[in-house]
Amino acid sequence: MIKVICVGKIKEPYLNNLINDYTKRINKYHKLEIINLKDSNALVESEEIIARLNKKDFNILLDIKGDLLDSLEFSKLINETFNFNSNITFIIGGSLGVNEKVKKSVNRSISFSKLTFPHGLFRGILLEQIYRAFKIINNETYHK
Repeated sequence: MIKVICVGKIKEPYLNNLINDYTKRINKYHKLEIINLKDSNALVESEEIIARLNKKDFNILLDIKGDLLDSLEFSKLINETFNFNSNITFIIGGSLGVNEKVKKSVNRSISFSKLTFPHGLFRGILLEQIYRAFKIINNETYHK
């Protein structure tokens, strides 16, 4: 299973449509669960994230300071991780980020860019890249 833990509610219908579209696409390959946490202060958000992490899962923090991967490297990470773990959890922190306790609780930190994205849009970007990864893994046309 793939889990995505994220902070904040999506208010924009177009972002909800994007997220729902890629959720359906991903579910054709692998079960996906999105866990939405309530906006709060960084300490409370971090504690809520930690409470939902399972140490048996491979936990990946999306962090601007994480390792930069291209789409092929990202698909390889997903494919190789599923060889040893049955669950991957992606964590998207709130607008103030996450504390050190969360950073020490994950297996890996990755970054999609040095740019800052709105959280709702980034959820869509993450899901698109997960979908792209499955297309790459299955040698299906989509990635160019």
